[in-house]
Amino acid sequence: MFKKKVIIAALAATALFGTAVTATAADNPGLVPKKVWNSKADKIKVGLIAPMTGIFAVLGKSQQASLQVVADQINAAGGIGGAKIELVIRDGGLDPVASANHAKELAGDSSINLVVGPSISAFYQGAAVAYEAAKKLNCQPAVAALDFTDYKYGFRSQDFYKDTLTALMTVLEKKKIKKFGMIYEAGPTGTDFDAYFTAQGSKYGLTYLGWEKITSTATSHNAELQKLIDKGAEAVNISNNAYGAYTAKAAKELKFKGILMGGSGAQNIAFHETGGDDFAGTLMAAPNYQWPLRSTWQPGYKAHTDAVVKAYGFNTGVKSGATSPNGTAIAADCLYAYAVAANKVRSLDTIKVRNAMETLDIPAKMTPSGVRIHPGPEHNLYQSDGINVYEWRKDAKGWYTMEVNGINRQAAACPEVGWLAKTASGKALVCAKVGSKLVYKAGN
Repeated sequence: MFKKKVIIAALAATALFGTAVTATAADNPGLVPKKVWNSKADKIKVGLIAPMTGIFAVLGKSQQASLQVVADQINAAGGIGGAKIELVIRDGGLDPVASANHAKELAGDSSINLVVGPSISAFYQGAAVAYEAAKKLNCQPAVAALDFTDYKYGFRSQDFYKDTLTALMTVLEKKKIKKFGMIYEAGPTGTDFDAYFTAQGSKYGLTYLGWEKITSTATSHNAELQKLIDKGAEAVNISNNAYGAYTAKAAKELKFKGILMGGSGAQNIAFHETGGDDFAGTLMAAPNYQWPLRSTWQPGYKAHTDAVVKAYGFNTGVKSGATSPNGTAIAADCLYAYAVAANKVRSLDTIKVRNAMETLDIPAKMTPSGVRIHPGPEHNLYQSDGINVYEWRKDAKGWYTMEVNGINRQAAACPEVGWLAKTASGKALVCAKVGSKLVYKAGN
């Protein structure tokens, strides 16, 4: 078992300046890792366990599309050490039993080199037992909770919940919100979120009103939201899964004037469809999601997203008009990071590849997600410097997002006059207009 390493979930010097670690030549593979050695293998099998049917099938289909795009690109460039990548798909639905059974099957299959999934933290808890026992390398693009220092063979290509919640509370503080609560399904993710909000909320001048639990079968969250409204909630954290769309619907029906906030699941256009125009103003903390940004995209993200749209198209909400690509780049990062690590050590040996993945430091401009990959012993592909907070907005041109991080990276343009940030030493900065530009200046 790896020695626990304290993770400071704060957007401080790391978020503002990045870390001082210099990427090696092996960590600069370009947008597509190319053949540089001979593995003497014909195939590399990558398993995917995800909901391919049912209410959240959009997640599974998107993960499959992004993985296939990266597999096709690497295969066209010669494969990993000459071995061609082949996907093995298993439908986990939103069923913990089916997901656990698929995990046991793929963990026990010696021909499988890497497994992606299953989605949702509660499902991964069970699957991880099989993965660890079989020493099966795996990567999780939809598991926000749990501490991955507990797993020798598991990696996370999703934002760690402490980084996400810290970023959201930082923005609430800036917006002068005082009271907030949470509506989330029962399970380890909700439990972790609730504990973190309880312990940390007061540090941001916030009063946490508690957790209203929902079930996966409930199609109305009106009662839960009304309880928080009655307590004076000015903001509500909603589920990162498809269930969060019902909270968006409740907010519309109850004419809730406060802020909804959540994780990367709020990319799902089901949220816009059920929340309608009232979904505007919702905060979303996520690894880089540039699709709806009206600005220049990271090269790797653009290349990946363009390839996904060309091959698989994009979704359009019938009622809302909101769009999303039929892919999810954080799943693509799993395979991309595996390929770079294998090329780095010129081996498909599980231990060697795992160790290489731990030491990766791939620049954001190259990765499919547009987020710097540097896992370290925590096995989180992204650190706090890779988390952004977006605010959903809508105008005559349609839905779009604006980046509203509580503490911006120095390289990022400050988003609006009066926006606060800090230097690495903790000195205050304030966004001001100088001529026609927005720049950070020393604050009071």
